[in-house]
Amino acid sequence: MHPFHKTPKHGIALFLLLLLCGTAAFFGCGTKQDAAQKPSPDTIVRIGGLKGPTTMGLVKLMQDAGPKSSDHRYDFTMVTAADELTALTASGQLDIALLPANAAAILYQKTPKAISVIDVNTLGVLYLVSAAPLGDGLGSLRGKTVYLPGKGTTPEYALRYLLEVSGLSPDDVSLEFKSEAAEVASILAQNPDAIGLLPQPFATAALAQNSELSLVLDLAQVWDAYRTEENPGRLVTGVTVANRDFLAAHPDLINLFLTEHEASIRFTADDPDSAAALIADTGIVADASIAKKALPYCNITFLSGKDCREALEGYLQILYAQNPASVGDALPDDDFYYMP
Repeated sequence: MHPFHKTPKHGIALFLLLLLCGTAAFFGCGTKQDAAQKPSPDTIVRIGGLKGPTTMGLVKLMQDAGPKSSDHRYDFTMVTAADELTALTASGQLDIALLPANAAAILYQKTPKAISVIDVNTLGVLYLVSAAPLGDGLGSLRGKTVYLPGKGTTPEYALRYLLEVSGLSPDDVSLEFKSEAAEVASILAQNPDAIGLLPQPFATAALAQNSELSLVLDLAQVWDAYRTEENPGRLVTGVTVANRDFLAAHPDLINLFLTEHEASIRFTADDPDSAAALIADTGIVADASIAKKALPYCNITFLSGKDCREALEGYLQILYAQNPASVGDALPDDDFYYMP
């Protein structure tokens, strides 16, 4: 039986609840194998992901090479909480996992450096949502309140960093934290002039509930405007990691996965209708129409090698400056970044 189960369509409220755990992460030590061992053609690669944008780019590969295919090469496991996925990865039950970027850095520090990042799969998914336009970008937030989920998580750190580089002090903007994204969406539904910071696809779901709302600012675009030669990091949401023992034993399987992952990600851009249907069918998003609307704003991408390291390393440096604990109290070493 395919380990992904279809999620019933119970409306926007349940959709928000289902997606909460998959984006809450904004907040593998397997058995040693001989590095020279040649991969068996029968080796099944165990892959884990979260319900949310980081797994949307995987759906074509899931269809083409999963348990229901004639060429079964991968077993897929999907969970709704990042801590569950990191536990599966740390215990060696997964060979590849699609993790929140900072969760990968923390896992690297908390294990004997048991994982390496093999690609960046998702860039920024954070948007300011309101019925009131921001004519001056972040400068328009001076004297206002922003509602956002998760105090002490990466959305807070990303916003604080961007406010700082935009010339705003911590006293210029009031941040009001809510326990979950659905609570922020509820505030926006009651008061469209309020300003909320929401990840995708919560932001798109909020717009579906209230036609007065719009995406007034893409934090990823603002972030890119402040990139420098000294720090060319991107606003990174999700990365793909490999168990280093598995990587040492089966580098060709990892490189094959990278090729297929890139093709699967390209499919989401080239055929959004089919991609949205697959996203709904696998239960990542409960409604295909919302998945299709959210896709262009989810920043699903594929960066590997030097591009991956450049984007991720700079991002982690900024998180570390905001709060060292957000990346495991130390920046990762060179072996954290896989160079094909």
